[in-house]
Amino acid sequence: MNAYLYNKISKLFAYHYHDGLKEGLSQFSGQSRIALIFASAKNSPVHICDPQHLLHGHEPKLKEIYIDSEKWRENAIHASLQSVLDQPLPEKNLQLAGLISYGGTSRSIFYQMWFTEHHPNVCSIGPTERWLEYAVWLMAQDVISAHSIHSGTSGYVLAGYATRAVYDYIMDILSESSGMDMQLPVYQVLNTVLNISNTREEGQWPQGEICFIEPRYIDQLNFMAKFSRREQPTLTNAKHIRKLLIAVENAQRKLVSDGKHVVGIVRSESLPANRMTAHFCVGHGFIRINGEPVCSFRDGSYHSFTHQARLVQLEELLLDLNIEPHENIHKLFQSINKIVHHAEKGKHGCTLVIDNNQPILNISGQHLTTPLDLQLEQNIELAQSFSKLDGALHISTNMALSAFGCILDGFTVHGEDRARGARFNSALRFTAQHKNVIVIVVSEDKPVSVIQNGIELKLQSDWCQTSTCLGNPPLLTDWLEKSYD
Repeated sequence: MNAYLYNKISKLFAYHYHDGLKEGLSQFSGQSRIALIFASAKNSPVHICDPQHLLHGHEPKLKEIYIDSEKWRENAIHASLQSVLDQPLPEKNLQLAGLISYGGTSRSIFYQMWFTEHHPNVCSIGPTERWLEYAVWLMAQDVISAHSIHSGTSGYVLAGYATRAVYDYIMDILSESSGMDMQLPVYQVLNTVLNISNTREEGQWPQGEICFIEPRYIDQLNFMAKFSRREQPTLTNAKHIRKLLIAVENAQRKLVSDGKHVVGIVRSESLPANRMTAHFCVGHGFIRINGEPVCSFRDGSYHSFTHQARLVQLEELLLDLNIEPHENIHKLFQSINKIVHHAEKGKHGCTLVIDNNQPILNISGQHLTTPLDLQLEQNIELAQSFSKLDGALHISTNMALSAFGCILDGFTVHGEDRARGARFNSALRFTAQHKNVIVIVVSEDKPVSVIQNGIELKLQSDWCQTSTCLGNPPLLTDWLEKSYD
């Protein structure tokens, strides 16, 4: 019986779950890998499915949890006795650095623990945990199903689970504060938000916020303006709601909805703590629960991205420079961050040249007689405005802006990409010719690029493509032994 369970779990992972879950999470959070640790029955050995080496580097902790101790097995035995109708009981996040994990134990599969990347630029890991929780439940059901056609659809379900994962997480939070009799139609609201986000008014993206309040709390709000009950706009009328958002653009006012209609407008300070908010920005937006970000949305789908560049590569490069005093590295990084995020928020491209030469390079552009000290907030704001103009900002590593509107030129280099535009390719050419400079390129519709020595720097990853046929999962003991060799 154990061999049968092992084979079925292996095939489900290899042919259905792995590709579907990897595809869905990669669209939601960026390139993601998937791994699974399982024991088919209470006396079975532990096996591991890790085709893309996600768990490499965590061998000591995995050995401590699964090999050196039987506590996990004892806990799973106790939990499986309490499971009803093959509903898995949860085994929570193992808190491994850089990973999100979630598992469960049930009568059909004794133990399973799923893993994926914990990307650094996510609003919340909650939806991803719910995604893995659903994989646990689905696997438990598929193992006891006699119909292979049923399990064949599981990969497609997992690939398209983004909205549902967001919904599950939101329901968990709101149910704790509002109770199980909650009437707010969260799933319909999530679909409506996507429709509104794709509706332009005179060519402009929607901006402003809609707060969704539990219907029984609506009458307790102090409205600035409340619409007649008979004339309250229906939330599904995306065009009408898009027009109403104009009234709350760039203001401390919010539209208020009971999930079916827009009821009126309130001031921000009048909102209850327990609320769901859709914040529409230019071209994207965010879902927040009780003020905390859950996810973002863009192009008709939900994502985990914060939509702010995490300039990890730049931070590492600055740490390698001999900047004195050392605390100026952090100040310089924060100054650059503010300019980059301003450009991202305004949806305009810009280029920054960070110059560590002594003296700094002479770049063609609009030079200032007295460089701006970027340690001063008013000068940061001015630099943000300069960044909207054509050309690059020229910033020295002592946090001084010496010129703006700078033209970056150079000879053709390997690695140019016409699809990336003039800013990107000019930065490649310029850094290939000039040493001790770092160029940051913020494109209007692309991720932020950090370029040095004619090369775009990217976070290193050992991610590799896998074929659908993943082979038989090895014993965890064998996998650990091989890893230590």
